[in-house]
Amino acid sequence: MSKQKPSIPKGMRDFGPTEMARRNYILDTIKDTFRLFGFDQVETPAMENLSTLTGKYGDEGDQLLFKVLNSGEFLKKVSETEFNKGEGVVLPLVAEKGLRYDLTVPFARYVVMHQNEISFPFKRFQMQPVWRADRPQRGRYREFYQCDADVVGTDSLICEAEIISMIKRVFAAFGLSDYTIHINNRKVLSGIAQVAGEAGKESELCVAIDKLDKIGREKVEEELSQKGFPARALTALAPILDLPARSNSEWLVFLREYLAPSAVGTEGLDELEEVLSYLSLLGEDENYLKMDPVLARGLSYYTGAIFEVKVGGVGIGSVSGGGRYDNLTGVFGLPDISGVGFSFGVDRLYDVLDALDLFPQQQPDSTQLLLTHFGEDERKQGVKFLAAFRKAGIASEIYPDLAKIKKQFNHADKKNIPFVGVLGSEELATGTLSLKDMKTGKQETLSLEEAISRIKGER
Repeated sequence: MSKQKPSIPKGMRDFGPTEMARRNYILDTIKDTFRLFGFDQVETPAMENLSTLTGKYGDEGDQLLFKVLNSGEFLKKVSETEFNKGEGVVLPLVAEKGLRYDLTVPFARYVVMHQNEISFPFKRFQMQPVWRADRPQRGRYREFYQCDADVVGTDSLICEAEIISMIKRVFAAFGLSDYTIHINNRKVLSGIAQVAGEAGKESELCVAIDKLDKIGREKVEEELSQKGFPARALTALAPILDLPARSNSEWLVFLREYLAPSAVGTEGLDELEEVLSYLSLLGEDENYLKMDPVLARGLSYYTGAIFEVKVGGVGIGSVSGGGRYDNLTGVFGLPDISGVGFSFGVDRLYDVLDALDLFPQQQPDSTQLLLTHFGEDERKQGVKFLAAFRKAGIASEIYPDLAKIKKQFNHADKKNIPFVGVLGSEELATGTLSLKDMKTGKQETLSLEEAISRIKGER
């Protein structure tokens, strides 16, 4: 058998112990906030029926779905003679299933299937991988984790205010201080289309306007022209596409006048102001929050408030986003269920925290202590000590082999273990161990109880 060079598909990654410790830090921090705000955890399968997924993300999203071939179906190779005689049949490749594109649509399906078991309003969070057949690049992968929190069964705008509060709490826990929560309302975008004289073209407007920060105003106007927006419409859109620097209150004042001819646009503004009022009642200010009338979000199922979060100074796209969807469950036979939710992109958050050096130096789930030894008797003593350290809640391990002490210390260095306990003949005779702080280099001989106290005090 020939040797095969191991590889993984593009856009997929392995995660070693250090990466997993950091990813768990992100997940645990987010999970702590979700639970504090009353959300319960659920999970859904990696694969969904394609009928569940298609038509929910717009044409561009549908093209990025990973489709899964039906089991047992294949292309049968036949000779030209066999084919002409009708002795061979070429079976088409059929896909009726697909990998999750996001967690929101599967959640909507879950709600419909379990509606009799759910108490509404239902607050759920979900932390699982999703897959997109996208072109891999920094901050964009084909397999990546999302952390969703959604509330369904209520149209109260308290939920939108709580989403902003949760984002701010998580980012504060991460030590992030340079970020912006962009907020808009799809009804505002519908109103903008009406003011431009292009009512009914909200979808085309949103797809183009969502690219404003990527391709610039000139290219956006060019795309709108190609989609049938006349010159007069582009002129009417100019005050929006110019994006002058305005505070939230200034944007609200401007949009009140600009959207006055549009009832739906005015309704969107009313909802945005109500969200801000609830945010104030929650004790939150408007720091990090920016009204953004050109924020569109690419997904077609949003109907109300929409959010997107970007971190400054890292050159990575949005790290969180979401919005309200008032009719998503309707396609599954359960109409009139309003919902709102958002998602943290774990992989992008990882890249952000790594770039800004904001990960804790020592992860809480990492090994805190390595016990080393000079011989067989010392190793047995170390095994006895191991149980005591673990009982005290200290993540500990012992070097399992009889090896030179330098090799054992190198093992601690490679794993970034902060403390090493050394057991030699003197420690064996006195029932002590020498504890070395690998960061400071300080080493002292301590009793088992003293060593436990010292390590716990340093954590």
